[in-house]
Amino acid sequence: MFTIQPQYITDNTGKKISVVLPIKDFKAIIAELEELEDIRLYDEAKKSNEPSIPIDEAFKMIEAERKSK
Repeated sequence: MFTIQPQYITDNTGKKISVVLPIKDFKAIIAELEELEDIRLYDEAKKSNEPSIPIDEAFKMIEAERKSK
């Protein structure tokens, strides 16, 4: 895991209303969220018990679909 050191923007009463992050931290957070989404989708697909196809075959199907348009 990584350490995030946010800066806060507050209103005139001192209430935190926004966060400022270094771009490196923001990109790391986005990458983690994307990985979690991939894991969630994988878990969902495994639960569905639908038949799967090899990735090479899937790419060929996708490419054929693109060419037909």
